[in-house]
Amino acid sequence: MKLTLGFSPCPNDTFIFDALVNNKIDAKDFDFDVVLEDVQTLNEWALEQKLDITKISYGVLPLVMKQYNLLESGGALGKGVGPLLVSKQVLNINEIENKLIAIPGKNTTAHMLFSLAFPNADKKLFKVFNAIEDAVLNDEVDAGVIIHENRFTYQQKGLHKLIDLGDYWEMKTQLPIPLGGIVAKRTLDKNIIKQVDKLICESVQYAFKNNYDELSSYVKEHAQEMSEAVMRRHIDLYVNNFSIGLGSDGRKAVEKLLEVFKHIHSTGNHKLQNA
Repeated sequence: MKLTLGFSPCPNDTFIFDALVNNKIDAKDFDFDVVLEDVQTLNEWALEQKLDITKISYGVLPLVMKQYNLLESGGALGKGVGPLLVSKQVLNINEIENKLIAIPGKNTTAHMLFSLAFPNADKKLFKVFNAIEDAVLNDEVDAGVIIHENRFTYQQKGLHKLIDLGDYWEMKTQLPIPLGGIVAKRTLDKNIIKQVDKLICESVQYAFKNNYDELSSYVKEHAQEMSEAVMRRHIDLYVNNFSIGLGSDGRKAVEKLLEVFKHIHSTGNHKLQNA
């Protein structure tokens, strides 16, 4: 059976899916038509129901739940993995609401977390995540929310961290941060979805066992100019036991995110209340 599968070229995703899409594990009767795109594009495609199985930001999950099922495996949750708000000049955090902020996509978890921390900030410029640093450095914006490998390189470029948006979530909820998850179309047979979920789990386990000490060529070739040290930090940060399976804590975190989304969109109040 042929299925379309979308994920990002970031090291955490290629690390997770390498074994599945490159025949390192038995994919059974499945043949995956793989598309690698940035997460915002994948979010937009999920809204259009373009792919059978796809990586998405948890920020868009509430908008696609009627069309897609969330899988147990392949996602990114954790502590200390949240987006960072950075600037070229040190800014007063109390003045952020009056500044122009670059955000990595409208329907991203990063945008949701920023909105929770700065509910009255409405001057936003939505850009692809890897264009945020340059937008800040070139004074196109006053500050920007960075994710993925940019968390490891911003200091080298002379940028300043203003706040860790993940810390805000963790302080309020005591739960891991749901960053990205894997979803499958509800129109697929439930048994097929279950089998694919199991295969993704096997792919993650294979990667930990066989590809961690020596990163595969698949991970390296899609990491562009990223150094291997940054690739490893990236994988260490975003691939963990939650990638193998959400578990009870992971499910609680997702439920809390859905609760928060519902609250801020029903009341217009973007402040996260104490859990």
